[in-house]
Amino acid sequence: MPEPVLASPTRQSVPEERVPRRTLPTALVVVVVAGMALSAWHPHDPTTWLLETVWVLVGLPLVVLTRRRFPLTNLLCCLLAAHALVLAVGGHYTYAQVPLGDWVRDGLGLDRNPYDRFGHLMQGFVPAVLVRELLSRTSPLRGSRWLAPLTVCACLAFSAVFEMFEWAAAVIGGHAADDFLATQGDVWDTQWDMFCALIGATVSVLLLSRLHDRQLSALTTSGRR
Repeated sequence: MPEPVLASPTRQSVPEERVPRRTLPTALVVVVVAGMALSAWHPHDPTTWLLETVWVLVGLPLVVLTRRRFPLTNLLCCLLAAHALVLAVGGHYTYAQVPLGDWVRDGLGLDRNPYDRFGHLMQGFVPAVLVRELLSRTSPLRGSRWLAPLTVCACLAFSAVFEMFEWAAAVIGGHAADDFLATQGDVWDTQWDMFCALIGATVSVLLLSRLHDRQLSALTTSGRR
């Protein structure tokens, strides 16, 4: 009796591994584009909207154009999409006037809209994974004990550069840049912003490093096939 012919496991497993990696980033791009379109519809101030969302306007095409040569992990794709939506909401309303932040302020009895603080936490939390992925894949730092502290330092440096960008906007725009600065009368707002980014980056490295390493290993393995 002839033996039954078994299907090749290689031909079955490869599509199953590739489909999620293709469909998830595509779905995230659709969500981000839709969110940006809604954000751009009658924003509070068009100039503030542009300043707040310029990172998405530049970053999204860059990620799409390099997706084949330098695909990102699903974890990073999800975090970048979430950060883009945070920026889109802040750009539409301005960070000091986001309705969700007003509800939290009133509910908790705070003296300011906390959406700006949340935005700067994200400014550290998401770039930490981005920096970690770039360093892991393009430098000898993968697996090094220096990877975590250098990642946090890079995020804090980016936050400081962003604060200087806000400072330049204030010097050039004067009171017209108040919505972009979103200080809400706090003289220590710049320091709080950088501190929030530091907390976000540190928490991200502590919570997501193992998951990120697994996805980096899977991405490297699939890329060698």
